Amino acid sequence: MSTQLSDGLTVLAVDDEEPALQELAHLLGEDARVGTVLTAPDATEALRILGSRPGANPGESGVDLVFLDIRMPGLDGLELARVLSAMAAPPPVVFVTAHDDRAVDAYEIGAVDYLLKPLRSERLAGSIDRTIASRAGVRPASAPSAPAPTGRPPAPQPPEDEVIPVELAGTTKLVPRSSVRFVEAQGDYARLHTTEGSHLVRIPLSVLEERWREAGFVRIHRAYLVALPLITELRLSGSGYVVRIGHGPGTPELPVSRRHTAALKRILRGRPPREDGPTGPLARIR
Repeated sequence: MSTQLSDGLTVLAVDDEEPALQELAHLLGEDARVGTVLTAPDATEALRILGSRPGANPGESGVDLVFLDIRMPGLDGLELARVLSAMAAPPPVVFVTAHDDRAVDAYEIGAVDYLLKPLRSERLAGSIDRTIASRAGVRPASAPSAPAPTGRPPAPQPPEDEVIPVELAGTTKLVPRSSVRFVEAQGDYARLHTTEGSHLVRIPLSVLEERWREAGFVRIHRAYLVALPLITELRLSGSGYVVRIGHGPGTPELPVSRRHTAALKRILRGRPPREDGPTGPLARIR
């Protein structure tokens, strides 16, 4: 099925539950940047649609973005995404699901986003923002189309705050990335340390390192990923370098491996001055 709305993105929504599919198509249709909404009740129909809409270049699907449910009969969403990834120019994929236990698999496939049902229009819009920003030569709709009055190019927009679903005593809690101070590797899991406590998630540290690099997170050790803006000190201790996260007594200090020390020093020395603290200095480097 296809709904032509206006010039804009061509989006394919795939869900085996008709009410959920119609709701997703409706929300997509309300976004002014979406021109055509295609719908499919299963992976087979989705592949037929993708194969019938050749793009401008060989290997393109003719679809700008695919929203996929994960749990579907037959070929499920993850399997379909793997099929799409084999294309010469695969369309970006956003997973839409009521389950948070497949986020690691989704991100490892290269998903643009992982949305939990019930859907919210602002989260859907954020996924479209990411897709537009990642397309060569195309800016997000919210970005200015003309240079600033000074003649300088407009400042890059900060990455949208990602939300990580965390299971806690049978309840799914949504932890924003901006609340995370540092991440600690624990095998194939990662522990997110926030100001309110810590949360264990089934996401390898290497996956978060890749996904959160543009949001200002840096690897300082094989076991630690830290929010760069929160580093207030890098100093030499008896066993090597450590970083201090935040101000005041009781703030955590994390080890920095020899492998990452030189790169971290370069990053800190080239970082703009901090606004917090008595004098707003750069993190102290000793």
